[in-house]
Amino acid sequence: MPWRSLLPMEEKIRFIGDYLNGVFNFTELCERYKISRKTGYKWVDRYVEDGVDGLKDRSRSPKDSPHKTPEYIEKAILEVRRKHPLWGASKILKILERRGNTWDLPARSTVCEILKRNGCIDIKHRKRRRSHPGKPITVATEPNSLWSADFKGQFKTRNGVYCYPLTIADSYSRYLLECRGLLSPKLKDSKEVFTKIFKKYGLPERIRTDNGTPFASSALGRLSRLSIWWIRLGIYPELIEPASPQQNGRHERMHRTLKAETTRPPAYTLREQQKQFNAFRKEFNNERPHEALRQETPASQYGRSSRMLPAKLKKLEYPGYYEIRLVSKNAGIRWRHTRVSVSHILAGEYIGLEEIDDGIWEVYYGPIWLGRLDERFMKIVDERGRYFRRKV
Repeated sequence: MPWRSLLPMEEKIRFIGDYLNGVFNFTELCERYKISRKTGYKWVDRYVEDGVDGLKDRSRSPKDSPHKTPEYIEKAILEVRRKHPLWGASKILKILERRGNTWDLPARSTVCEILKRNGCIDIKHRKRRRSHPGKPITVATEPNSLWSADFKGQFKTRNGVYCYPLTIADSYSRYLLECRGLLSPKLKDSKEVFTKIFKKYGLPERIRTDNGTPFASSALGRLSRLSIWWIRLGIYPELIEPASPQQNGRHERMHRTLKAETTRPPAYTLREQQKQFNAFRKEFNNERPHEALRQETPASQYGRSSRMLPAKLKKLEYPGYYEIRLVSKNAGIRWRHTRVSVSHILAGEYIGLEEIDDGIWEVYYGPIWLGRLDERFMKIVDERGRYFRRKV
């Protein structure tokens, strides 16, 4: 029988009630609540001494700690710190040594803990870095096989309002599908632009972007609300590596021309700036010869996609041997009677799990690899081989 050393408060009260009513003998009563007789007697004694309050959980920390730094030494450490707020543990220890005391001074790490505990050090939490799929290798072989999208660096119009130009282009033909000046790079405005473009030109197979908002996030798989929408539409979100704009070189080259011809100087208002963007896009697509296209125009090489924007999003499909789980509103799934955290970005979405070894599962959202679930730890990690060395 799996014995328990702790009971929830409600079960403790029921246990005492059954004991007082004499429904079972003490051995049967303890077996019923899956606790040892020793634990049962402990709860009875506490109830007799302190009533219901005696059933509350008590701290297990020791009353005495022989290795604790003496209070007078801790006080001296804090006095030196208050006098010299920028000094660290090593300098503080040196000052106390110079005083000629016969104190048994603590280690540097202990001094650091004392300073942290007393609020003398600001604890900085390191931002978690997600793994990256690596350099994109997709080659655009026809129109709509690969689009690129980006926000050209924001700038102020002459009336002081910031403009964030969202640009979308077909990588094969260089056709500039849209250049829209937005007030911010937020999801709502960006999604409206992409919806308009999808209705007008159809859907691409892939969209290549950088790792900024709203295209990516720090969630598993670097997914964002926007990229999840793309995946539901059957579009694969392709990310360049961080700090590697050359991996989207065609788009960056277009940005350089866009900046030179439309923002120097900028227009007075965002509306006037949009007129300049529209004029640039018309000339870029229909009049400007491109050396990479053998001096042809992008419009002569581009054609609409045969994949139209659906009226309703379809559910993602996974292979039959996958385990399927719905990510709940609390950003987790139930796995082997345990909650496993996934991502708040995927709340309400279905993920697929493929077993690759005993108790080891690859986790996917559609075609995107999210990480690996190891049942020993009940945690999804996105660094391959972090808990073991097996290669995939």
